[in-house]
Amino acid sequence: MNLVVIEWSGAFALLGALVWLSVIDWRTFRLPNILTKPMIALGLIYHYILSVDLYPCILGAILGYAVFWGVETAYRIIRKRDGLGRGDAKLLALGGAWCGAITLPFIILIASATALFYILSRPKEQRDSLKLPFGPFLSAAIALTFIVLKFLT
Repeated sequence: MNLVVIEWSGAFALLGALVWLSVIDWRTFRLPNILTKPMIALGLIYHYILSVDLYPCILGAILGYAVFWGVETAYRIIRKRDGLGRGDAKLLALGGAWCGAITLPFIILIASATALFYILSRPKEQRDSLKLPFGPFLSAAIALTFIVLKFLT
């Protein structure tokens, strides 16, 4: 099969899954394993087929999950309530698998900055009780990073 076809098919699969995950998370505050886990595997397969060095992608998936798992656990211990969900850790692992370990800080920065901008754009009386799914912001950051890496560099 032509590598260009694989590259574009992978891009459409990733971007479609990110849109779908964003909609689900926005409505339900859940990122289902049935979408996140296969997309992590597909990202690794995608890079293997394209003969890209898999080490950064495998490391990205592991670190993506570990970093957000650590943040989630620390927040729960300190604040005695949930902050991030485990689905967010799997979604960041997905981003690491598709974009590589080196991009994780950029993904987190873009997602956090856009979520903060969204929160600050709300009226002050809404901010205190705002429960916000992080998945859509994380998905947008992953999509932006992937597009820049694949098509603009």
